[in-house]
Amino acid sequence: MSRLAEQTHAEQTQAEQTGGAQVALVATLGLLPFLDEIGADADRVMGPAGIDAGRLNGASEGSLHLSAYVDIMERAAKVSGCENFGLRYGRQFPASSHGLVGDVALAAPTVGMALRQFVDLFPLHQEASHVGLRAEGGLLRLEYRILDWRIFDRRQDAELTIAMFQNLLRHAFGPGFVPEEVHFEHPSPGHGAEHEASFGAPVYFGQCSNAIAFRPRDLNRAMPGADAGKFSRLLAESCMRRLPRGAVPLAERVRGEIRARLPDGYPPMEEVADALGVARWTLQRRLAELGLSYSDAVQQVRLALALSYLSLPHLSISCIGQLLGYAELSPFSRACRRWFGAPPEQIRAEQLSGVKTF
Repeated sequence: MSRLAEQTHAEQTQAEQTGGAQVALVATLGLLPFLDEIGADADRVMGPAGIDAGRLNGASEGSLHLSAYVDIMERAAKVSGCENFGLRYGRQFPASSHGLVGDVALAAPTVGMALRQFVDLFPLHQEASHVGLRAEGGLLRLEYRILDWRIFDRRQDAELTIAMFQNLLRHAFGPGFVPEEVHFEHPSPGHGAEHEASFGAPVYFGQCSNAIAFRPRDLNRAMPGADAGKFSRLLAESCMRRLPRGAVPLAERVRGEIRARLPDGYPPMEEVADALGVARWTLQRRLAELGLSYSDAVQQVRLALALSYLSLPHLSISCIGQLLGYAELSPFSRACRRWFGAPPEQIRAEQLSGVKTF
């Protein structure tokens, strides 16, 4: 194993022990009954993360470490054998159960105001995450992405969050709401039939962000539960309530922005700097102060994702290369030899056999 590979592995191991950002406890609403419904042992799901299942009462105040929350969802899928756990859990999550942030949106006077407040206030619900609403190609995209690179395996969280977003949009626009497209940043799970049936739209994997895209509708239409007095009171409360800030360290934000852009090719440093709101030379200097170069950060992200993707047998080697931003297979193969001392085919075979020599 190369020094870069050892460093990346050490950083990920350390990240698993890092608390960091928080998510409101309401995000676990209905989790215990759902685990029971699908026959998953709650202690096996939560015990390794050090979580007391008795705390997971969505009606309670408080928060969990975001990394632990995401880990619970990934482990729930493994323990239950339900590969699409996040999708199914999110699908049954009611629009009325998003805590203070959701309450503000549901009481808003118009759909447009509801979406704007939901986007603006989402950090109160979940830190180290981006939620945005933007127009692109004649569609509106409600986007979601965890910004902290250290929260690495997060497919289940992404699918449950986008499913929850669909429930909110159905509440706003009516039960007949159907998106035009759904995007996920993780690779295809091998079959997307349940995903497309759930959303009623084409689902694309290996994208730059998680998003639900829909045609612009009348954003001035009244929300079903519009209540001006309640909306005003909840907005005032939201200004007073804050979870801990949970700022993501610069190096992890940089890696996170790199990860989001890799499917489009090698991410230009200027784009990452713009996303972080700094000049290119400022970013370069601040990384140097941390003993990290931009090119090393790109290689670390590619290396970690390569190991993750090579463990998925349904992904072709060429597809993995494309997801990592390589235009051709040969540079990806050379990178694997440099990182692990072996070609990607051998790394995959060793991973699947459980015998690792890198």
